[in-house]
This record gives sequence, C-alpha cells and structure tokens, in this order.
Amino acid sequence: MTALFLGLETSCDETAAAVFDSDLRVLSNIVATQTDLHARFGGVVPEIASRAHLRNLLPTIDEALRQADVPLELIDCFAVHHAPGLVGALLVGVTAAKSLSFALGKPLIAVNHLAAHIYACRMAAGRDIFPCVGLIVSGGHTALLRCDTPLSHVRLGGTRDDAAGEAFDKVAAMLGLGFPGGPAVEREAKLGNPAAHAFPRTFLNEDRLEFSFSGLKTAVLYACHGPNVRSAPPPGPGQRRADLAASFQQAAVDVLVGKCRQAARKTGMNRLAVGGGVIANAALRHQLQAMCDTERIELFIPPMSLCTDNAAMAALAVEKWKVGDFAPADLDAMPS
Repeated sequence: MTALFLGLETSCDETAAAVFDSDLRVLSNIVATQTDLHARFGGVVPEIASRAHLRNLLPTIDEALRQADVPLELIDCFAVHHAPGLVGALLVGVTAAKSLSFALGKPLIAVNHLAAHIYACRMAAGRDIFPCVGLIVSGGHTALLRCDTPLSHVRLGGTRDDAAGEAFDKVAAMLGLGFPGGPAVEREAKLGNPAAHAFPRTFLNEDRLEFSFSGLKTAVLYACHGPNVRSAPPPGPGQRRADLAASFQQAAVDVLVGKCRQAARKTGMNRLAVGGGVIANAALRHQLQAMCDTERIELFIPPMSLCTDNAAMAALAVEKWKVGDFAPADLDAMPS
C-alpha cells in the first residue's frame, strides 16, 4: 500500500513543505524564500531566518497539502530535516513535525539535510545511484561523503571555514554585486578573464579531502581594495570587476572539481552525486562533467528545484520508513 508523507525543511533561510509518497512521487513542493529579508545584510541572519520560519511554515504546509490535493488526516508519516543547520531555524520545523505527529498519532522520521541533498540525485535519476561519492556545495555546507547506501554515509572531508556558497556571497558583497552572491558573481564572471588574477586554490594539491575558502576570499579582498580595505568603496562596473569575479569563480570551481576527482580515486567509486544551490553555477557544472567524462565517472545532478533547499528531498524518509527507523517523541534539532 502506498504511504503519503509530509516533509518539512527549515534548516536555513528557506521555509519548505512537500507531499510525496512511498513510490517517490512528488505531489507538491512549496518553498517560501527569505532572500529579500537577508539581502540588506549580504547574508543570512539566523534570528531573522527563525522568525520568518515561524510566520511562513503553516501557510507553506497548507499550500503543499492544497496543491497535492491531500487532506492532513490522510498523511501517514511526517518527515523533517533535523540536522545540520541553524539551530533556531531547525527547531521551528522539528517542533511543527513533532506536534503534527503527536496530534494525529502518525510516525515521525528525522532526515539529515546533507544526506537528503544526495538522495535528491537518486530521486531525479529514477534509479539506484548507490554507492557513490556525494558532494554537497551550498551556502552553509561544503562536504564530501562516501555514500554506500541511501542511509549509510561516511564524511570524507569538508570545509574548515567558509562554505563555498558563503564565499560567493561575501565576494559578491566586496564587488558590490548584491545578494544572493552566487548568481550575481556568475553573471559578472561571464564578462571577465578567469586567468586575470592568480588567486589561491587551498589544499588543491594536497592529499587530504578538505576545503578552505577563507584565504581565497581574503585574496579577492586585497586584490579588490589594496591596503585600504576599510575605506575603499566596491569597484564600479567594468573589466576590473569582471576579472575579479571570473578569477574568484575559477579558483573556487577548480578546488571543488579537483577534490571530487581525488575523492573518486581514493574510494574507487565511479559515481558522483552533487547537491546544493552552488551547483546552479554553469561553470561548475561544465567542469564537473568534463572531469567525470575524463575519469569515466557517472555524474548525477538533480534539477534546480531539488538542488536548492526544499522539502521534497526529505523523501529520504521513505528509505527509513521501509526499515522502520522512526524518530522518538523527544527528537531535537542538531545544528552540526
């Protein structure tokens, strides 16, 4: 018998709800974005994100149920992203899911946000993609995982400071390009020379599967402003700004692609699954595909609706449903 699930996602700055079934059919996938609320700050403000989730979650759930044409009482299970993320933001979703589970007497399933990003690739592929190397690259996370099954993941490495998406946001702010930074930097980079500046590619030639983008960010800062960092305004439109954006983007992409190559060689796996909003970047997609073609690796990237934070990827809960892995009533948010 097919089971119906309501998934909730509030790990960062997207309030999301989705209805899906145990056959992985997505009946609705609603996302209420907070981009305008955080734009003036050039990045996500945790307190603002949490308060927006409180306002947005119930209307988002109502819209997900409406679009799916499924009444709440027919939901068989509630799934919620409980880790990792901003603790205040996560608590909103976790508390709502626990309340619904208790009120309706239906089971609750906890979903790891990073594992769900990889599972989005399996959903889009329509077939098994495991075992594989997983790369999550977003505003809050940059991590490589060894994914033997949908529910078995080992962390191979991750960022030691900024996530890749956060670096894009901060560089966009330096260049006066606005928020969110990823699309803004990509647009500007199309006009520039990616070889104009020799920015650092931290750890690229080292064996460890780790990332660091703080040094790259600082190098862009000094290339942009020189020694007068505090007083210098952002560069105006023109070749110099475009070259800075293009050179930064190329350095970030080189590191991400290079570490994926290293991870595949170390694990001996010939599948790579990628999730997270940064994968919207066309240069990253193109160079990942070129690397995978050379290395004979099968690349899985879901459509953008499943790359950025959403609740449909909480369908990882279906795998837990099959083995009876339900969450306790005292489930808590786990920020890391």
